[in-house]
Amino acid sequence: MSASAPSDISDRLQRLAAEGVDVVRVTYPDLIGTDRARDVLLDHLPSACSHGLAFCRAVYHTGPQGHVIPVPGGLDAGLPDVTVRPDLDTLVKLPWEPGVATCLGEVTDPRTGAPAPESPRDLLRTVLARCAEHGLRPVVGPELEYFLCSPAPGGGWQRYSEAEGAVYTAGLRADPTNHLLRTLRQLRELGIGVISGNHEFDGGQFEINLAHSEALDAADRAFRFKSAVKELARQEGKLATFMAKPFNGSGGSGFHLHLSCADAEGGNAFDDPAAPYGLSATARHAVAGILAHAPALAALANPTVNSYKRFGPDTLAPWLIDWGLDNRSAMVRIPPERGSGARFELRLGDASANPYLLIAAVAAAALLGVLAGEEPPAPLDGYGYDPTRSEILPAGLPAALDALEADTALTGLLGEEFTASFLAYKRNEVARFQRHVTDWEFDEYAYHL
Repeated sequence: MSASAPSDISDRLQRLAAEGVDVVRVTYPDLIGTDRARDVLLDHLPSACSHGLAFCRAVYHTGPQGHVIPVPGGLDAGLPDVTVRPDLDTLVKLPWEPGVATCLGEVTDPRTGAPAPESPRDLLRTVLARCAEHGLRPVVGPELEYFLCSPAPGGGWQRYSEAEGAVYTAGLRADPTNHLLRTLRQLRELGIGVISGNHEFDGGQFEINLAHSEALDAADRAFRFKSAVKELARQEGKLATFMAKPFNGSGGSGFHLHLSCADAEGGNAFDDPAAPYGLSATARHAVAGILAHAPALAALANPTVNSYKRFGPDTLAPWLIDWGLDNRSAMVRIPPERGSGARFELRLGDASANPYLLIAAVAAAALLGVLAGEEPPAPLDGYGYDPTRSEILPAGLPAALDALEADTALTGLLGEEFTASFLAYKRNEVARFQRHVTDWEFDEYAYHL
C-alpha cells in the first residue's frame, strides 16, 4: 500500500507537470473486475492522497446495467461511503490520453480504516499473506482472450473480422486494420508487461500474453490490461469484449492462469527432477488442491450466466475436473518446462473473470492442497472429455455458487463478508436472468404456440 510522504508527493507533482500531465485518473476494480475511477486535477492530488476520494460503497453492488443490488452493507446501511486513496507506486502515463496519468486506488472503510470487505485487491493480499505464512510466494502468468467487434448494420455489434481458420496468425490475414499491432504498441508504453499477441481461433478473436510476476502485480497488470484494451477499442468506435462466449457458432474466450510458487530462497518450489513427473510434492499437492476445490473455483473463474455456454465436449474449454501432462483437453495442464519454468496452467477461467478474485481463489485452493498434503489422481492419458473418467464441473452459475457456499475451507480463506457479498450479488444476477425473456425463446415459441 502506498504511503507517500508530502515531500514525495510534491516531487511527483513536479515531475508530472514537467511531462505535461495535468490530470491523474485513480482507478480500482469493482466486484466483477471492471474499473471504477475518478479524474483528479493535478493540483488536487495531495488532498486526494491525504483525505481520500469518497465513493458510495454500493459501487461494489451495482450491476452492469446500473441496478443497485441489495447486498449487505449497501442499501440496507443507507448507502455509506468507501474512501479511495491514490497508490502513487502504480502511477503511469496513459499513452493514448495526452496529459493524463493513471494509478490504482486503495479502498478503505472510513469508519474503521480497514480495507473495504469487497475490495478484490485486498482480498488477494489477504490470501497471499496466508501463503507467505507457509513459505510460498505465488507467481502468475495471465493469458487472456477477447473478441473485437464492429458496429453492425442496423444496430448492435458484429465480429470485427469473419476470417476463419486463422488461429495463431498475425498480420492482415485476419486483422484487416492491424488492430493487434496498434494495441501491442500502446500497451507496451503502458508498462504492464505485455509480451506478444496473435489472432485466436475464431474470427475477430485475439489473445495477448503478459509476463509472469508475483501474484498481486500480475493481477494489477491483468486488470489494467483489460481496461486498456476496452478503452483503445472505444477510441476507434469498436467494442472489445471479454465476455465468455459472445457469439453463437463461435468458441469462447479463456483466462488461462499459469501458476508456480517461489520458495524462501527464490527458487521454483514446483520443480523437483527426482520426483514423479519432475514436480515437487508442493506442486503435486497444489494440483490436488485445485482439483478438490474446482467446483467452488468455478464460481469465481466462470462468474456469469454466460460463462457456462463456453464449456462442453471438444471445446478446448474444461468440462471435467482433471489434470494432464501437456494436455490441453485437461482442466489443469502441466506445460513441459521444468526447472525455473515448472508450473501448472489452469484452463478453467474465462475472460470475464475478475483477475484479483481468480488469482486469489486459485492461490487459496493451491494452499489448501499443500496443507492437506494429498496426491492428485493419475494424470489424464489421451484426449479428455470422457465423463466416465472424471467428475463434471458445475453446469451453470447456480450450481457453482452453491458449490462455493458449501466449500467452507475455501471460503474460510476468502473471508465471510466477501463471500456473502459475492453470493448475494451473483444470485441476484441469476434471478434477473431467469425472469428475462430471451430472443431464443421468442424465436422458438412465439409463432407456433
